[in-house]
Amino acid sequence: MSLIEVTGLVKTFERRQAPWGRPRLIRAVDRVSFAIGEGETLGLVGESGSGKTTTVRCLLRLIEPTAGSFLFRGEQVFGLPASRMRALRRDLQMIFQDPDSSLNPRMTAGGIVEEGLVIHGIGSPADRRARVRELFEWVGLDAGMAGRLPHELSGGQRQRVGIARALALAPAVLVADEPVSALDVSIQAQVVNVLMDLQQRLGLTLLLVAHDLRLVRHLCSRIAVMYRGRIVETGRAGAVFHAPAHPYTRALISAMPDPDPGSQPPRIRYDAAGFDPEAELGEVAPGHWAATSAARQ
Repeated sequence: MSLIEVTGLVKTFERRQAPWGRPRLIRAVDRVSFAIGEGETLGLVGESGSGKTTTVRCLLRLIEPTAGSFLFRGEQVFGLPASRMRALRRDLQMIFQDPDSSLNPRMTAGGIVEEGLVIHGIGSPADRRARVRELFEWVGLDAGMAGRLPHELSGGQRQRVGIARALALAPAVLVADEPVSALDVSIQAQVVNVLMDLQQRLGLTLLLVAHDLRLVRHLCSRIAVMYRGRIVETGRAGAVFHAPAHPYTRALISAMPDPDPGSQPPRIRYDAAGFDPEAELGEVAPGHWAATSAARQ
């Protein structure tokens, strides 16, 4: 059985053109389904506005889904009472995209990492301080930085604090929402290496949300490609990158910069008018699914 099973996830928002107008329903996430095995890393990719972040925020109940099912270790997460959901959050932790807005500017870095332990009543003060030192070591921060405020740290250091905070409760699943996109290119690789090391060391199940396909190819064993709120292709990372079946996936991959400018393949333009929102995923190769007419239904 998969650790995570998501089936038919839907999230709609109301939008009004004018205060007196009738609301229009916007379906940001449209019948999304996927599963993640224990210790696996799944990359959820797509352009901005494709529904990636809305999907993971629904899973963590940061926003409430409109419809669908989310099973974690066989337990239905949607509809759980607040008390049970609070306990479950120990196993489902998130690294947010922007460390500047996700860290409390009035708390020290050590206090930010320790906060979850305090909330859940874990350990004595001495135990919690030791845990904070351990987590700082894991993410490559000097223990002396625990007394600093977020504005006294660099962007990369702040994101490492965010990673340490997410790991403090020893979660089973780590959701990383664009974890390096707000950082300078020069330090992105450092943070990626921290994530890779921690995933291997702790056996974490990782759901990585990203639009940078290079990062996804580097970190993920499987990929799910989202477009206009739907998953249009999914499969092993190698299969999707080497034999993309959906036109949108081919366009995304063609946009990846090549280290050798002379070998950059022609850019593929995707015609959005050809997107069929009702197309169902079908198997195009063993374990490789795409929403195309070529799929075997």
